[in-house]
Amino acid sequence: MQIETLKLFCDVVRLRSFSRAAEANHVQQATASLAIQRLEERLGVLLIDRSRRPWRLTAAGRKFYAGCRDLVERYERLEAAISGQHRAADRSVRVAAIYSVGLHEMSRCVRQFHEQRPQARVELEYLHPGRVCERVLNDEVDLGIVSFPHGLTGLAVIPWRSEPMAVACHPQHPLAGQKELAARQLSGEAFVAFDAGLVIRKKIDAYLREQGAEVRVVLTFDNVEAVKRAVEAGSGVALLPLPTLEHELRARTLVAVPLAAPGLVRPLGFVHRRGHPLHPNAELFVQLLRGLDHAGDGPGMATRRGRAAARAP
Repeated sequence: MQIETLKLFCDVVRLRSFSRAAEANHVQQATASLAIQRLEERLGVLLIDRSRRPWRLTAAGRKFYAGCRDLVERYERLEAAISGQHRAADRSVRVAAIYSVGLHEMSRCVRQFHEQRPQARVELEYLHPGRVCERVLNDEVDLGIVSFPHGLTGLAVIPWRSEPMAVACHPQHPLAGQKELAARQLSGEAFVAFDAGLVIRKKIDAYLREQGAEVRVVLTFDNVEAVKRAVEAGSGVALLPLPTLEHELRARTLVAVPLAAPGLVRPLGFVHRRGHPLHPNAELFVQLLRGLDHAGDGPGMATRRGRAAARAP
């Protein structure tokens, strides 16, 4: 049994597609299907139930995949260590991020990565937080970027940064003229919140309780962009990470009022499967993205510009 066949099987499961796995391994789809069929014949069990649409792994398939995935990863790490890093440099970096991670800085990071690794690709997708973690655990991506990353089962965390959260409101809202706000001043305000199942909602609710603030939740959404649009429409105020408001502050469609101490921050971090070290290209991507915090146009600059815009007349 060749390692290439095991990798092909893992890719079929990971990508949920025979055709995509075949493409990733530079073979025809018919060749991929035949290889999996012969693998099943060798093992004497059915790994993939093709009678369903979409197809599903059998119980034996799930068990075999769990073992194969670990075996293939260990082989690839060993091969890279023996043959040097020139092969590893070709490996793509698969990244899943929550919607509110800045597109501008991600684009800059991808450009910098391609300058250093022109033969590799970055495959980037934006997803709901739960889906980000799911895809990391299923080995469908190498890296996830999430908020409040600690305490996630099966995932290791690489800290990135903490973003201050501010009160976002319409420019004509009575609170818009304040230089800063104590959380209790939000009591009774119409509040645009995140969906109850999200970690960020739980953290905001806990913070408001600790500060003695009782808000009136009028709308809930599962992403920052939808919350911002509701606040722009005058539906209420919201607590949002300050860097996510940069565009609206420049356009003067929203005002961000800082919270008086103790404030609330949103930590961001990278997650990957626990016990599975990142390959060199994934490590480089993390280093580059973290390095933007110290660059002239990184998140720190975005935050400072946002505060300046919030104070502008």
